[in-house]
Amino acid sequence: MKKKKVLFVCLGNICRSPSAEAVLKKLLKNENLENKIEVDSSGTIDYHEGEPSDKRMQMHAAKRGYVLDHIARKFNSEKDFAESDYIITMDNMIYNDVITLDVKKQFRSKIFKMSQFSGNIKFDEVIDPYYLGTEGFEKVLDILEDSSKVLLNRIKDDIESENKIRN
Repeated sequence: MKKKKVLFVCLGNICRSPSAEAVLKKLLKNENLENKIEVDSSGTIDYHEGEPSDKRMQMHAAKRGYVLDHIARKFNSEKDFAESDYIITMDNMIYNDVITLDVKKQFRSKIFKMSQFSGNIKFDEVIDPYYLGTEGFEKVLDILEDSSKVLLNRIKDDIESENKIRN
């Protein structure tokens, strides 16, 4: 069975999406699912392309045991739509941007808002912490930890359903 691929998308790929990537990777490691699910992240703009994650985000993530080692890259519609099974956007603007990039409307079933996976923390969007200070970075991590668990359960359910269909 081919690995499922999750791609998180935010604006610049230096705060929210690499944090979501790190949170999900840690969950996968804890559940020994790294051989079944691959995780990546990207941004809709190339302003930070080639840069590491925001130092403040790295610091807050490290306090919770997450390593943000991703190097920012721009969403590549030719490659990312075809290769990803789940494209998870951080806010409504990013969702709309990604939907717009799907010109032929072939990949709509793969595109989600992170808020669709909210668990105990209800939210409409994963806020951009860039200008919000300490509370913003911590809130983003709270949201991502909570919703990543729900997302992972969805992916595991999808894998189980596919396995039942094959057998």
